Amino acid sequence: MQTTVRIRRARANEASAIARVHVETWRAAYAGLVPDDYLVRMTENGQAFTWRKTLLRKQPDSAVLVAEAPPAGQGAPHTVVGFGSCGPNRGSKLAYNGEVYTLYVAQDWQGHGIGRKLLGGLFRTLYDQGYRDCIIWVLAANPARFFYERMGGQRIAERGQEFAGEVLEEAAYGWPDLEDWLRQTGG
Repeated sequence: MQTTVRIRRARANEASAIARVHVETWRAAYAGLVPDDYLVRMTENGQAFTWRKTLLRKQPDSAVLVAEAPPAGQGAPHTVVGFGSCGPNRGSKLAYNGEVYTLYVAQDWQGHGIGRKLLGGLFRTLYDQGYRDCIIWVLAANPARFFYERMGGQRIAERGQEFAGEVLEEAAYGWPDLEDWLRQTGG
């Protein structure tokens, strides 16, 4: 699967496909980490509305990328199996200019290098937009934090963040030199 997945910019008509991956991965990854009632109320229609607005806004300093798998059969469409978004640091006082906002891969497609390809695409996008460093905030209890450590991220900060009426601990992972990361990984 790894070699057949293509990373590219998302299109507005893919908001529903992005929403499907978003809801599926949140329910799997965050069960027991965020309030259950939030996950139950999260819908593909609601997320599709949010992603459609984001994609139609077309902010020049932000991007949404998708991981696209080839058609499953003759005449079948390509399938969005992951997505990520990035842009300027959204207000953290840390001295990092770029930020990866989201990175999710459908459960059936995890473990095949797609997350790494998406992260590389996001880093390349940030670098091409003039960002030389980057952070990502993750729930401190989220096992995905180990992925970011394997990708060279250094844990640089923690904070409490209110989410659905609860304060959850988040950890920031930083990459101080995107150019170096891209060179070392061939991105």
